Amino acid sequence: MPGPRADTDFDVIVVGAGHAGCEAAHAAARMGCRTLLTTMALESLAQMSCNPAVGGTAKGIVTREIDALGGLQGLVTDRSGIQFRMLNRSRGPAVQSPRAQCDKRLFAARMKQLLERLPNLTLRQETVEELLIEPLRAGADAAARVRERLARLRGGMAPEALGLDPPAEGEVRVVGIRGGSGLVYTARAVILTTGTFLRGLIHQGAKQSRGGRAGEQAAMSLSGSLEALGFELRRLKTGTPPRLNGRSVEKRGLEEQWGDDPPPPFSFRTAKLERPALPCWITRTTEATHRLIAANLDKAPLYTGQIQSVGPRYCPSIEDKIVRFAERGSHQIFLEPEGAQTEELYVGGLSTSLPPEVQLEVLRTLPGCESAEVMRFGYAIEYDMLPPHQIGLTLATRRVPGLYLAGQINGTSGYEEAAGQGLLAGINAALAVRGEPAFVLRRDEAYLGVMLDDLVTKEIREPYRLFTSRSEYRLLLRQDNADRRLAAHARRYGLLDAPDLERGAAKAERISREVTALKSSRPPGSAKSWWELLRQPELRVADLRARGLALDAGPEIDEALEIEAKYEGYLGRQARQIERLRGLEDEPLPERLDYRAVDGLAKEAAEKLARHRPRTYGQALRLDGVTPADLNYLTVYLAGGGPRSKRARTAKAAGAARATLPAAGSSE
Repeated sequence: MPGPRADTDFDVIVVGAGHAGCEAAHAAARMGCRTLLTTMALESLAQMSCNPAVGGTAKGIVTREIDALGGLQGLVTDRSGIQFRMLNRSRGPAVQSPRAQCDKRLFAARMKQLLERLPNLTLRQETVEELLIEPLRAGADAAARVRERLARLRGGMAPEALGLDPPAEGEVRVVGIRGGSGLVYTARAVILTTGTFLRGLIHQGAKQSRGGRAGEQAAMSLSGSLEALGFELRRLKTGTPPRLNGRSVEKRGLEEQWGDDPPPPFSFRTAKLERPALPCWITRTTEATHRLIAANLDKAPLYTGQIQSVGPRYCPSIEDKIVRFAERGSHQIFLEPEGAQTEELYVGGLSTSLPPEVQLEVLRTLPGCESAEVMRFGYAIEYDMLPPHQIGLTLATRRVPGLYLAGQINGTSGYEEAAGQGLLAGINAALAVRGEPAFVLRRDEAYLGVMLDDLVTKEIREPYRLFTSRSEYRLLLRQDNADRRLAAHARRYGLLDAPDLERGAAKAERISREVTALKSSRPPGSAKSWWELLRQPELRVADLRARGLALDAGPEIDEALEIEAKYEGYLGRQARQIERLRGLEDEPLPERLDYRAVDGLAKEAAEKLARHRPRTYGQALRLDGVTPADLNYLTVYLAGGGPRSKRARTAKAAGAARATLPAAGSSE
């Protein structure tokens, strides 16, 4: 028999080359898997479809975590950025996050260049028509049922009217894809990172057009393949603002916003940034803006009923802003460069699906934009996503082994959230191919762990994004210590080169050594150690040097020492809290438990537990609609080995349940 074909047989296939796909393909190839990255248009690889910026509150911490695990987003940002800032400097370190405005074309070019040069990775321009599957049991007819369901879907039948049951969970596995070229590609794992392309529908006023983004075709076939396999699909919506010719904007009189000097790098692997810096400008909506939009709501797809799906609450369209926040007379609008070699400006804060002629009128009401030339009009886009109760913490689907989902297909938004999921999916797909245990980050380890835990335990009804407020351990999960938090994982999986690992280890050892030295020595004639002095809010490392401290270290070490000293009590308290809750968090739940059989369990709780199938008690307690009382019943049920008499369950309740779970209303 012929052997595998090198150009069509792979270990891992990644479908889609946005921010999730690039990180997934990079991680899998880096870990030694023969990897194929497919995209409908290679020139759109790593496209910044919306704002050409990386980072922001919480998001910047995620990018630093991606970087600490060997990902590319931070490194490419440093090589393409045109403005770098550390947000929330005046606030505590728990909420400080880096942000960078990027040259969008340079970002994509740098990413493509790095991937093209990566061993084990093949890039191919190819559409994906269908997922290929095979039964996991000999003689099973599941694959035939899937093919018949797909044929009926393509014939125009609705999923609920097919008349054929989908395969049961774990009945079939994915073995590859069928491309639009007609070629069949085989793999042991497939990662879907389809962004907004699944049956994408673009809205500008009453006009609708199929597309994954402006000027690019939508992926119309793959959704049917997922429905044929029995996956639940929903629609979400996002949007983008118009772009202007910067030469036509009167910038005098607008607030100018520059980055930090010196600029803070995103990547721990970047020693110093030496890229040219550009400013942004801030203008505002006016009463005239609001009157004009209000007068044209009958042309806005969001308000005519043309758009039925839910958009991001935290980043609403300008139509939504003037309706939901009617008491506000003005909103900030950011004019941000799209690159160093173009005059194009991104109009941040003015996302809209109003008709182009109305967009022109609206722009004329903004100070500085009275004569602005529009280069691209804004639009809204609806697309298919898979509610993420269908995946586990590894990003593998529960229904079809070997199939992984990452990015907007899971209901998230943002380049950073997508890249983080792609990275984790790529790592886990590679581990599965190698037959090794999966990689799962805990909530107390990383914002990436918080995000994945949120996705599998919460009902995603709107595009999800990360905020620092989503983490109960945000003082531990800072942007400055991401490399120290995640170094062991990067080393274990070979995600970073040896020089980068050694540099990180040397930094961590230096910080530890200096902490010990500061605690064990004091200024001449002082009753307090250097460490006790540094704990005082008003003193910095520079102040201690002025008092005679012999510490020759750079800003990075100084910052780490100051945070460790000033927040020592809080950090210790969070560490103890994590330790107390670790038993609850790690206590496993049976994966195939029939929650309907648990006496006393509320109906809503039973439905949520069956739907999400949490791995641990900690995850179960975070499910909406599940209370500590519900888990008390569950604990008693499991302690008794299954259904027991009421007397037996009652006898177990006082000990097993209360010892395991926090009381209702407990903050822990």
